[in-house]
Amino acid sequence: MNILITGSTGQVGYELCRSLALFGQIKVPTRQELDLEDPLAVDEYLKIHKPDLIVNACAYTAVDRAESEPEKARRLNMELPAQLAEYAHAKGIWLVHYSSDYVYPGIGDTPFSEVAPTGPLGVYGKTKLEGDEAIAASGCRYLIFRTSWVYSARGNNFLKTMLRLAEVKNSLNVVADQIGAPTPARLIAGVTAVAVCKIVSCRNYREVQEAECETVASGIYHLSPTGETSWYDFAQSIFRLAAAKGKILALELSNVNPIPTGDYPTPAKRPLNSRLDLKKIQSTFGLSLPSWQDQLALTLTEYLEKS
Repeated sequence: MNILITGSTGQVGYELCRSLALFGQIKVPTRQELDLEDPLAVDEYLKIHKPDLIVNACAYTAVDRAESEPEKARRLNMELPAQLAEYAHAKGIWLVHYSSDYVYPGIGDTPFSEVAPTGPLGVYGKTKLEGDEAIAASGCRYLIFRTSWVYSARGNNFLKTMLRLAEVKNSLNVVADQIGAPTPARLIAGVTAVAVCKIVSCRNYREVQEAECETVASGIYHLSPTGETSWYDFAQSIFRLAAAKGKILALELSNVNPIPTGDYPTPAKRPLNSRLDLKKIQSTFGLSLPSWQDQLALTLTEYLEKS
């Protein structure tokens, strides 16, 4: 199987290259080999390399900068997925794509299901939703994994930012009224591998006429660890675990201060509720998703061993 992974240098893309390697030949074009912002370049690459499966981990994820760069955000978050979906439909192959909790309005205190009303608060969430809708309308067979608060042992993310600041600061303010589940890229890639195993085993994998295979229906699936936390409590957990593992921090836990979102203004509005209902993904793929606390411990250990 010839598998195209876009966004392979990102947090999720990097983990996907490891988790999907057993399924066939992985193609991970560099920016020099494939400019994903250029529609003609994408068409030409697909024509030459003829992937059997597309896993799109590319996205414009600079939430605040998207407010001033809506065209660039729309190209990567909506137009590119639409283009890949069109190809997938024409060739009868599956497209795996990643979306965000930012497509929801972030109100209330109950987890959002996959059929909950959407209502993005900014350009990033709006363009991610447009990408989801374009894929669904294309007629291709697809899996869209909506996830939240992505982090990993590499790249730029909340975990690494908190540890860097804790090494040099005596006090720190962290938002405490946004609630969600921190999701490591490794978990996203692992679940993707489970899903790919199911879809590639379908007898009708290459048949355009079949809307879905015997075991997996095209659609949106929420993907995160179980449980919930705030950014403030997540930061506290990072500091406690890091200290227990011998990491020297200048910051005392008593000097980590919870603040409301209003005290930390940003160009893009953040959802207060990023909880995701996980029943669909667990039942469809036979999963028992781990807790965010267990996943933090694994990811932090990996990071500290590398640093």
